[in-house]
Amino acid sequence: MPPTTPYAGKFSSCGLYSNNNNHPQPHSPYRNGTAAKPAKENIYNGAYSTAENPYDIPQPRTAYRSASLGSSSVKEHHYNSCAVSENPYSSPQPHSPRQHSPRQHSSSCPGRAHRHTSSSSGSEQSCRSNAAPPKSQLYGHGITASYGEMCYHDNSLVSASLEALIQHLVPTVDYYPDRSYVFTFLLSSRLFLHPYELMTRVCHLCVEQQRSGDALLDKIRFREVAPKLVQLLTEWTETFPYDFRDERMMRCLKDMTHHVARGDEYSWRAMQQMTQRLIKRLSALGQYEEAVAALNAVAMERPASLKSKQASGQRSDVLSVCDDPFILAQQLTHIELDRLSFIGPEEFIQTFAMKDPLENHKGFFRKRKTSNLEAYVNWFNRLSYLVATEICMPVKKKHRARIIEFFIDVAQECFNIGNFNSLMAIITGMNMSPVSRLKKTWSKVNTDKFEILEHQMDPSSNFSNYRTALRGATQRSETAHSIQEKIVIPFFSLLIKDIYFLNEGCASRLPNGHINFEKLWELAKQVSEFLVWRQVACPFNRDRRILQYLVTTPVFSEDELHLASYESEGPENNMEKDSRRSLRSSLLHRENRS
Repeated sequence: MPPTTPYAGKFSSCGLYSNNNNHPQPHSPYRNGTAAKPAKENIYNGAYSTAENPYDIPQPRTAYRSASLGSSSVKEHHYNSCAVSENPYSSPQPHSPRQHSPRQHSSSCPGRAHRHTSSSSGSEQSCRSNAAPPKSQLYGHGITASYGEMCYHDNSLVSASLEALIQHLVPTVDYYPDRSYVFTFLLSSRLFLHPYELMTRVCHLCVEQQRSGDALLDKIRFREVAPKLVQLLTEWTETFPYDFRDERMMRCLKDMTHHVARGDEYSWRAMQQMTQRLIKRLSALGQYEEAVAALNAVAMERPASLKSKQASGQRSDVLSVCDDPFILAQQLTHIELDRLSFIGPEEFIQTFAMKDPLENHKGFFRKRKTSNLEAYVNWFNRLSYLVATEICMPVKKKHRARIIEFFIDVAQECFNIGNFNSLMAIITGMNMSPVSRLKKTWSKVNTDKFEILEHQMDPSSNFSNYRTALRGATQRSETAHSIQEKIVIPFFSLLIKDIYFLNEGCASRLPNGHINFEKLWELAKQVSEFLVWRQVACPFNRDRRILQYLVTTPVFSEDELHLASYESEGPENNMEKDSRRSLRSSLLHRENRS
């Protein structure tokens, strides 16, 4: 459902969350009479393709789902998880040693209402032969039971020791962990130990559990468990491929490939194929990062700090590149989805993870652990400064007012598409002090639509209006009849903030030393929703010229923006006069030194 606001229905050109597949193309007030520009190839010159997402994992229909894996799914081993239709982010369903019953909502965990289970067969039950008998206690709204070092509430895993959680991840001949548990623990285990250490311990346990003292029997038993080990490693490499930029992880993967080769040729071939897919994804990531770095280097070139009519006339502005707000919003959506697709889910958690004592370990795959997340945040900042630069650059007041109105229309189209990140970046740029102080320019602008958009992104009440709009876009995405309706691009800085406060506001360990697994479920829920959004392929045609302009055209720094603003509309008081004088002096000195 579209969000209900006091301004509902005031956007006459296109309704909230409307389907813009048949978007009318009226004559734009910003057009200069040129013909429409044809769609062109990807701005990144084939460094990567949106259609070939390096995170090509099964796309869930919703963030969580109530169906659990059946016993048959454990017996059939899919080595290429890209082809598996099961949702790896379905509702968390930890296995208890007893037959599962449907869970009831418990007030002790605000996020448990979204987790459900179905019955599991004996082959899927997580109990080991040496597991301690369960100890159960009745509490206010449910039953708490302990199985060894694992504690459940209403059949939902709520806490366990780190060793028990690692053991719970290890497959055996008659057991494979639920995929929701695999995703949740692989995602958040890095809060407690390095992925390399986890992989080493899981592989060691998987091999050691098959040892019986009889070499022939050991080989037979490992042959039986090998497909499940390959399935676990496949899920790891498909969902968290960036973990394997650490050459220690690659070396461990190579060692397991050799070990599997001694027992099962079929599993060995599956390991080989999995490794090839992983290397291909890492190669695509490397090409993407190189392309972004090259574009950023071009964008670092500075425009003329002291604006003159001649310099302004020689510089292209956004209206000379694209005069249709809908087309520009489409190209912004391309950039957003392209960059979102390369953010690894672990990057959200890696921000809070313990410092790796071996993080200076040099290797071929060594990269910053949150580089793509940081690059996406930098893109938001760049877009904000680009908007402010475009507004402050023109000499004539009428031209500045036209650009402001153009960006308001672009922001409206971003809202209707579901591109909230670009929407917020545009609003941020237009609210920067060098822009907001241009009172004579703003007096020429009809601000009704801008006020509506500001209301939608109002930060009061913890962005309640935006969160309502995001829910509306998410519901539209879940029932979409076209790819365009599936687009949901969240306000990214707020998403990071939500995950940060979820991590900081809840202890990772309980007083008894157990891991607080309820917190890990909630982190997985937040991140898995993002994974659904980032997998949507942008349906719009690319325009290389517009994309190139958006990501490479130089923008003013904050000081340069203030100076350009003063040059457009002179200082109104002595404080602004002193500020202009100081800015001129410092920027001229900086240019002379360079």
